Amino acid sequence: MPKSNKRLLIVDDDKQIRELLCFDIASSGYIVDSAKDGQEGLKKALENNYDLILLDVMMPKMNGYDVCKNIRIAKPNIPILLLTAKGSIEDKTEGFDVGADDYLIKPFEIQEVLLRIRALLRRGDSAALNEKNSKEILRAGDIEILPDSLEVVIVDKKIKLTPTEFEILYCMMQHINSPVTLATLLDEVWGYDSNEDVRMVRVHVGGLRQKIETNTREPKYLHTVVNVGYKLTPFGGLSE
Repeated sequence: MPKSNKRLLIVDDDKQIRELLCFDIASSGYIVDSAKDGQEGLKKALENNYDLILLDVMMPKMNGYDVCKNIRIAKPNIPILLLTAKGSIEDKTEGFDVGADDYLIKPFEIQEVLLRIRALLRRGDSAALNEKNSKEILRAGDIEILPDSLEVVIVDKKIKLTPTEFEILYCMMQHINSPVTLATLLDEVWGYDSNEDVRMVRVHVGGLRQKIETNTREPKYLHTVVNVGYKLTPFGGLSE
């Protein structure tokens, strides 16, 4: 397997799962570091530079949600993949609310883990390239997005987004006033298409809507298109 210069941190208190992940991910060419609990994981994440962090939720000393929240404050752009046995929509929503980019439920196949890793790393590379090559500020109607800081400005109000929320909004800004399918969002934001992950898209869109809309029950900008996906109307309303 060709070697990669990408460095990953695996944080999981289950020794067997942690060692299996380390072995399989390292065998796929990545540089791998690990931590056995939340406190150790947070310390390593803050003291070292990683390209991606795989993070268990139920851990001693500090749970994965708190670890994720603290990492996101200090290093807002690093991709974080939650690995957990907690699979309810409420659990996923909590994970995304603290800044996770993706979510896999245990037990999982290692090939699925590697797929998610590749997709998140590809997104990170694309974002870094865009930041290096362009300082472009995208504006349309009431909405202005700032790629450098992962922020959106709505009617002079600056709002901080998670990396995934920003990628969704950026994608929607490329299709203003046109319906964007769930499959398109999965492909353009996550880099793969899986019907099993449409709920993940909806959770992230819900988080984005909470931040940019005054009234989420009657959204002005980000609308649901039944049986299709979503539509962004930066000038407000539903008219074309």
